[in-house]
Amino acid sequence: MQHIGIIGAGAWGTALAQCLANGGRDVTLWAREPEVVSAVNEKHENEIFLPGIPLSHSIKATESISRMAACDTLLVVTPAQHVRSTLESIKGDLAEGKPVVICAKGVEIKTGLLMSQVAAEEVPNATIAVLTGPTFASEIARGMPSAVTIAAKDKDVAQEIRDGLASKSLRPYITDDVLGAQIGGAVKNVIAIACGVVYGRGMGESARAALMTRGLAEMGRLASAMGAKKETLMGMCGVGDLVLTCTSMQSRNYSLGVMLGQGKSLQDIMNERQGKAVTEGVHTAAAMLTMAQKHAVDMPICEAVHHCVAEGRPIDDVMADVLERPLRQEKF
Repeated sequence: MQHIGIIGAGAWGTALAQCLANGGRDVTLWAREPEVVSAVNEKHENEIFLPGIPLSHSIKATESISRMAACDTLLVVTPAQHVRSTLESIKGDLAEGKPVVICAKGVEIKTGLLMSQVAAEEVPNATIAVLTGPTFASEIARGMPSAVTIAAKDKDVAQEIRDGLASKSLRPYITDDVLGAQIGGAVKNVIAIACGVVYGRGMGESARAALMTRGLAEMGRLASAMGAKKETLMGMCGVGDLVLTCTSMQSRNYSLGVMLGQGKSLQDIMNERQGKAVTEGVHTAAAMLTMAQKHAVDMPICEAVHHCVAEGRPIDDVMADVLERPLRQEKF
């Protein structure tokens, strides 16, 4: 697993390319934007999505997605809502059993499917795995230490991918619970928006801690209902990602929530971010509510975020509804 292809040259895809190149791997980075390709190849910097960070000269960028099929392993790092179309564009070139590692977090809005389920439909002959966990792109690109979860049904496959991606600064842990790993990564984006709203509204650290804890409970209920393991969420893909995403302004979802809590409109926030970053929690909230209803799971925090970002209900009214919910026994 020496030659690794990364499909998607946003901040996270570029950071993974840098991390892997520094670990001695040959890396090819696919970008849709020709200006990104030329900047990476000529200036060794992704000036649009990860500015200010010098990139390894061994990273080779390309606009040709068909060339990526020659890589030993593919990492798909496009936004969640574009994973299907990305896989459609390359599936005819993939060899039987090619490792395809999904690095996007979220739920497909149209179908309510997790990313591994989308991949199973589009590239059924590939070997599907998931990479997820608590990471900020700028830190990973700078070589700061981090840990992630690699999820694959086959333990041997997970170990092979782990060994292929591991470096001194990136420590992967493996699990066979592919659904559980993704549930944590998807739900935490929605919970982060809620935590940001609370913080932006000046409701205090205690309220944010309570939301994070109850958000973890929502993750656990959904995981159980979908046949995943609750204990998976105690790892990097659950608690780790939740803590990171719900406590730092580097988080796109948390920072969006803070601005909402401070009174800024969702449309204004999204307009400012157009073309720069994708805030997955905004898209995932509606899909998460659909999943909750499908599996008869109570997810009041996700529902509250949906009311705010999709229906435009006043934040104070939504908060009042959550705080007036009946008291019950604490369970995970």
